Amino acid sequence: MRALAVAAVLVLAALPGCSKFEPPHLFQKNAVEEIRQRGELRVVTLNLPTCYYLGAQGTEGLEFELATAYAASLNVRLHMYPVASERDLQAEIGAGRADIAAASLTSSPEWARVADAAAPYSLIPQLVVYRRDGTRPRDTLQLENARLAVRAGTPQERTLQRLKDTVAPSLHWEEAAPVTADPVQDVDSGQADYAITDEREFSFAHHLYPNVLVGFALPEKRPVQWMVRRNAPALLASVNTFFRKLAASGRLPQLVQESSGDTRPFAYEESREFQGHVNERLPPFRAWFEEAATQTGIDWRLLAAVGYQESKWDPRAVSGDGAVGVMMLTADTAQAMGIKDRNNPAQSIDGGARYLAQVREMIPDRIAEPDRTWLTLAAYNVGFGHLEDARIIAQSRGKNPDSWADVRAALPLLAQEPWFERAKRGYARGWEPVQFVDRIQRYLTLLEWQPGEGRATVVAPPRPAAPPPADPAPAAPPAPVATPATPAPLHR
Repeated sequence: MRALAVAAVLVLAALPGCSKFEPPHLFQKNAVEEIRQRGELRVVTLNLPTCYYLGAQGTEGLEFELATAYAASLNVRLHMYPVASERDLQAEIGAGRADIAAASLTSSPEWARVADAAAPYSLIPQLVVYRRDGTRPRDTLQLENARLAVRAGTPQERTLQRLKDTVAPSLHWEEAAPVTADPVQDVDSGQADYAITDEREFSFAHHLYPNVLVGFALPEKRPVQWMVRRNAPALLASVNTFFRKLAASGRLPQLVQESSGDTRPFAYEESREFQGHVNERLPPFRAWFEEAATQTGIDWRLLAAVGYQESKWDPRAVSGDGAVGVMMLTADTAQAMGIKDRNNPAQSIDGGARYLAQVREMIPDRIAEPDRTWLTLAAYNVGFGHLEDARIIAQSRGKNPDSWADVRAALPLLAQEPWFERAKRGYARGWEPVQFVDRIQRYLTLLEWQPGEGRATVVAPPRPAAPPPADPAPAAPPAPVATPATPAPLHR
């Protein structure tokens, strides 16, 4: 044996550029330098609200935000793409097609065969959920004789197995299919009494399944971490350093909170009704929304959210001021858009989408998204002229007239005499466009969270900041638009 050991040392020493005292991984190419030379970080993920999804304003999700920040720290572009399942994630990493798998993952024996686990960046409580009209569970023993749903092959199933081995030997569960099934949906539909789910997953799911409530949290929290391709110790160390710095700066918990489904208020009755209409009313109109999106360049889900706010997707809807149809077009707007039958859903959606696109063109190009969209919606509701008045008020108060948050605060002032007396277009019920945009944001978010297909995202590396001009010019006031060209508001 000693002779074999000596021979092995001699072989290592004979390798070019290697010392007999160096561990094998030091001979390998530095993966971080390889990524920098390539100019691209490749990250594989899952198309889930907790990870990566396509919002109307672009790609969103916690893992996307984290991967974007990490790619920026390396000064490379990000190529992030979704696959169908955790098994597919493992295949991508194992084949070397991706550098990192980022999808709210937890280390397991299956992952250990193809990747190295980075240090956990979060610990997520595991919730037991039940249907509102069912019996609330309060401890693990209550689960033993119940119909319990869990997605097969997940950390939640491994948690249940540990509970079965330690404190609840009679525990059993139904294994939902790993790709398509949703245990929370099984509880909502009555196919299961209880389900195990992540707290983060449920922060999104309870908007989609408002009849499902939290019973209690299991004692064990789930660690969440990135999986790094094997034999890349420099990359693994770089990822761990990135998360340590992100946590120390306070940015990590901020990103986690901002990417939670609980950032918007939960309204049980509204969410329940909306989800019912998504299943029952939306399908016949979806193709028309998608066609209108193709023609106007506006995300179909945003158009659908506007339609829901206007009529709850009811083609027979009529308002008190004579607006009609899915998009609740007034007679004047329909005539301006060339719409002959406002009760025809296809024509109504087409006319409303083209009108919204027309209003959007009036918003200054310099205004970035998503502010440009929210200002467009406000103008769609109250009229472009009143929006301009609110922007001027915002600027007069030292606020940013290109920021929706600042204009949102200024709009209700159009109903107060000291302000509307000075406004060019006079009085307006300025609280209405605020409520209009708030509701559409909520409906849009719920539509974005519906199960769907994702696409690869490429994010360019950050550009070096340009030096400021020697004598910066003052900010320009909102550009006025001639009153005759202003479209009439849909709501008075």
